Amino acid sequence: MLQGFWFGVIAVLWAGFFVLEGFDFGVGMLLPFIGKDEKDREVALRSIGPVWDGNEVWLLTAGGATFAAFPEWYASVFSGFYLAFALLLVGLIIRGIGIEYRGKAQTARGRRWCDAGVVVGSLLPALLLGVAFANFVRGVELDKQHVMTGGFFDLLSPYALLGGLTTLSLFAFHGAVFLGLRAQGPVQVAAGQLARKLAIPAFVFGGAFLFWTMGVRGGWLSKVLAVVIVIALVAAIRAMLLGRYGWSFTASSVVAALVPVWVFACLWPNVLPANNGAGLSLTVHAASSSHYTLGVMTVVALIFTPIVLAYQVWTYWVFRARVGVPVAVSGGPDDGLAQRARQAAQHLIDEPTPQ
Repeated sequence: MLQGFWFGVIAVLWAGFFVLEGFDFGVGMLLPFIGKDEKDREVALRSIGPVWDGNEVWLLTAGGATFAAFPEWYASVFSGFYLAFALLLVGLIIRGIGIEYRGKAQTARGRRWCDAGVVVGSLLPALLLGVAFANFVRGVELDKQHVMTGGFFDLLSPYALLGGLTTLSLFAFHGAVFLGLRAQGPVQVAAGQLARKLAIPAFVFGGAFLFWTMGVRGGWLSKVLAVVIVIALVAAIRAMLLGRYGWSFTASSVVAALVPVWVFACLWPNVLPANNGAGLSLTVHAASSSHYTLGVMTVVALIFTPIVLAYQVWTYWVFRARVGVPVAVSGGPDDGLAQRARQAAQHLIDEPTPQ
């Protein structure tokens, strides 16, 4: 029973990571297209500035929970996917450096290098996460000790690359919708235009990956979740086209959350299927820690998880205000008065100080 509970908990942790870090990745990879000048890019980064590093905690927690609850799963995956996860880690480091040091850069060239780091550091994890999850579903080559025998390039099958393109396009769309909700002014306009363009690849790649997976693995629950994912994605696109960014972001968050849950539903009762023989697959019960360990973990999680969630919700509430400069709307009765007030203020600024 506890094995199934922690298998579900890890799926939920990945769901939280896909929702929260997903729009971070999306904003980062869209940085060159979101604005015409440096100020627009600064606004885009300010939209995720207070929360991006906190969102990464979901990845650390998912990895830690996997290590504690299913140590053999952790060992098999991190040894076989070592190079892929190393590249993912490099991407996260480069992105963090780009975000943190952009405001400290003294030259335009330095800020461009930081922007490049943010873009690369967002694209790389978004792609590799999809490749990794696709290989979980497809299965990998395992020996009797559940050690992966394939190399890095064995992970780059057409199916796995399609999974990478799925998460890449989904996160890009998710990030564009987030910017449409969070920003205002030229950045919001540009985000809406990008979201319209990104809706097509997100739907095409996502639909193709879901359809292909149904022929590879999965039971009735995974098929139900796949249908819900498609419906939520269509709802997100429709709401975005109507300019309802709040509803669109809610629906795209449902999509992002259900993707890892759907993958875990496809895996059950395995944690790492073997494509060279079903008998070599690593199951949930074979990979788990002792009952005592899982019991202690459950008590700790029930105490501290609500505290962490409350803190993160409070953080988002504190930084809920939109960022950017709103687009001026002309034609109102006070436009002339407001314009004269701005001219008077500018005159005071420009007037030389008497000596």
